[in-house]
Amino acid sequence: MNALVALCHFCELHGPRTLFCTEALHPPSPAPSSQAGASVSGDRDRDGDREGEGLTMRANSSATQRGEMCEGCRSLPASHPGFVSIDDETGIRFLSHQHPRQPQLFSVVRQACVRSLSCEVCPGREGPIFFGDEQHGFVFSHTFFIKDSLARGFQRWYSIVMVAMDRIYLINSWPFLLRHLKLTIQSLQSTALKVFDNEQGVCPQRAVRMNSAFSPAVLPHQRSGNAARSLTSLTQHPNLWASLHSSFSWLLKACGSRLTEKLLEGAPTEDTLVLIEKQTEHEEEMSCWEGAEGGSTMSQQCQSDSELAHHFLCDDAKFDESLGPKFRSLRHLRQVLGATDFRQLAWHVLMGNQVIWRGADPGLIQSAFTVLKSLLPVGCVRSVPYSAQYEEAYKCNFLGLSPDVPIPTHVSSSEFSVLVDVISERSCQISALSEDDIGSLYQFTISSASTQPTDRGPTLLNKLEVALSNENLSVDVVSHCLLCLKEEWMNKVKVLFKFSKVDGRGREDTQKVLALLGATGPGEEDNVRLLKYWMTGLSKTYKSHLMTAVRGGERSPSQ
Repeated sequence: MNALVALCHFCELHGPRTLFCTEALHPPSPAPSSQAGASVSGDRDRDGDREGEGLTMRANSSATQRGEMCEGCRSLPASHPGFVSIDDETGIRFLSHQHPRQPQLFSVVRQACVRSLSCEVCPGREGPIFFGDEQHGFVFSHTFFIKDSLARGFQRWYSIVMVAMDRIYLINSWPFLLRHLKLTIQSLQSTALKVFDNEQGVCPQRAVRMNSAFSPAVLPHQRSGNAARSLTSLTQHPNLWASLHSSFSWLLKACGSRLTEKLLEGAPTEDTLVLIEKQTEHEEEMSCWEGAEGGSTMSQQCQSDSELAHHFLCDDAKFDESLGPKFRSLRHLRQVLGATDFRQLAWHVLMGNQVIWRGADPGLIQSAFTVLKSLLPVGCVRSVPYSAQYEEAYKCNFLGLSPDVPIPTHVSSSEFSVLVDVISERSCQISALSEDDIGSLYQFTISSASTQPTDRGPTLLNKLEVALSNENLSVDVVSHCLLCLKEEWMNKVKVLFKFSKVDGRGREDTQKVLALLGATGPGEEDNVRLLKYWMTGLSKTYKSHLMTAVRGGERSPSQ
């Protein structure tokens, strides 16, 4: 990640100062030359780079040493070479010293330090805030206090800032940065609090100050003595700066790897937008819970965001490695159930009815859900993988139940649900059988109170069945065919949503649009039901974009 992390301090004598800074140095791109010449020049570049880093660090340190500087403004001595960590996977080096190695970055960090400890603070002077511009970079800043028995007010003011030029990336990383910077800040505060309590127990400073005589002549000397305490003495941590280097280096590496850039051949699909929205909501919910409960355990907070997103978006991930037969694809499911039962089940899925599977094998049920979910947009999927009690349809449209769970009467008599009972044919070693033996192991009974014929439509299902029945098409080809069909009908959903919901057109005009979209004719009723149901799967981003565009168009004529 092209960013920089710095620890800043507000000195009572010298104002805001940068104490410690960690930056990432990416390896240079290989020169277009011969392999032997490239290796020699690369070695020379690395040696020169190391010398340059040392010279820059020493220059920065000596320049700082010449100016006004107290112990509270200094982290590492001028002779200290700094800290270096190398990522073996990417070759990125993480360098830490009191100031950045480049003069341009020095001024950027200096400005971020001054703003974070003067004007850009949140209410209460403790907490996170975001500020910046295109010229000087964007800053995520978290200010906090450290206890000091000799300081004015018995505390000193610090901040941790992350500076980057990518505003969108930094804002999207807000929950991640806040969660992990809180860990570092809480560790510093708790360590300093122990030192503060010990010093107050030996010599209470409040009583000393109350009993000492005030003299304007000695006030500057008193303030100078109090301002000279470093963060190392406040925490009594012998390896404080090495620990901060490890923490900041990991933060830069983890923050850079949690979000990756992907080449999109066109605009992102609705499924992609919905997945991004769900992941963002999950991260915000995690941050809210941690703030309400005072944080979670270290192991939970250090879990990578990629794993969190995987478990959130794939609720059946824990069944992936379970033993036993599983459905591999829609064609496999169709072969096991039969063409008639498969069409009935797929029709209920596409119409938005609740699909209930009841059986003793959770892995088999989840494999069926995984296959059937591919028929719907991501925004239309609400799944309860395996439950010991019935869940209402507004909570989930895919529900897995254990064999002894009764189905309520209002559900079994409803035309908006379908039940698949999975009954074991015989007792045998299921784990030793292959996936093709599902039909010999289980009997599948499909029941529904719906009397509507399922052999007319929708059009999407008719085209899908043609592809599934064509044995010359591989499973991958059928999967891409289904993807194209879903995108085609999602585009029709967007047109209908814009026409009926946003513009508020009448029924007659809507019927004309349906005819234009090719949703009329045989299976028209099923096509309309599918379109209306899939409207619920549109992303919030798309809906808000449409509403904003319409409101802007309404205001423009009056202006």
